[in-house]
Amino acid sequence: MTRMEIEAFLAIIKYGSITAAAGKLYVTQPALSRRIRAVEEELGYELIVRNKGVRTVCLTEEGKAFVAVAEKFCYLYQEASAICNRNQKPVLNVSSVGSVSTYLLPEVLHSFLGSKVYNLCFHNYHSFEAYSYVESGMIDIALISDDMYSKKVMTVPAFQEPFVLLGGEGWKGADSVHPTQLDPQNEIRLPWNPEYDAWHEKWFDETVYPNVNLDQMSLLEEFLVKENWAIVPLTVARRLKHKNLPVCTIKEGPDDRIIYYLISSNRKQELVGHFLSLLHRELTSITGVKSLLSDNSEQTFSLMPQEMESDGSANRL
Repeated sequence: MTRMEIEAFLAIIKYGSITAAAGKLYVTQPALSRRIRAVEEELGYELIVRNKGVRTVCLTEEGKAFVAVAEKFCYLYQEASAICNRNQKPVLNVSSVGSVSTYLLPEVLHSFLGSKVYNLCFHNYHSFEAYSYVESGMIDIALISDDMYSKKVMTVPAFQEPFVLLGGEGWKGADSVHPTQLDPQNEIRLPWNPEYDAWHEKWFDETVYPNVNLDQMSLLEEFLVKENWAIVPLTVARRLKHKNLPVCTIKEGPDDRIIYYLISSNRKQELVGHFLSLLHRELTSITGVKSLLSDNSEQTFSLMPQEMESDGSANRL
């Protein structure tokens, strides 16, 4: 199978139909269909369900499983093509959950690129997605909030931070609040981690729907109005404090959030070590946040074992 054939498959998924994908790729619909057929014949199974009169694409179970393989194929092809360019700077592939990338990483990434020694490729991935991308080698280091078991990926605590209450423009309250003092009908609810959800269920009536339920951090600022309130990690509140929004500590609040980083063996240890050193520097500048990284992360990372233990018994530090 060729790169053009794989890209044809991914384009159909992206644009929702063979007709739309053909237009974006500037090829005819029959030509695009032939590329998909060629991939299916080589693989020995169908990728797309073909029903008459149905315009939108529907993948078979094999097609759904093949998506990650197709993405990896394109990534490896790009890496292979770059080998001949000896002057190209090394690239660090980083991913992060949205709250960390939006409210903590900008300064870290700017510092990383400031050396003009490395290039950067960044993605926003949920925790469960990050594990598969790190395992496949498409991501060198990922920052996640929900740790999981993995035989091939090392899960290492990076930092911990408390949750605080962030009030809207018209919110009135003391500098420290108890959950029983909060009106759940004014809440902006965000899903942080399972531990936070358990704490939330303990203090709030789950039959009372919050004012807003969000799964995108970028929308938080839009709804912090009137008497609305949200419980957020300290790094999030810190970045929004410039808007003069009230930040309050929480009595009997949720346990601190722990952010982990994921790596597989010592892939690109120099780049990853440099990134971790810059992250540690940023974390130690924030009062109330505890860095769990070393002061000399570059040297610490270089001492890690060359290969992960095959049984996964030591995959979490």
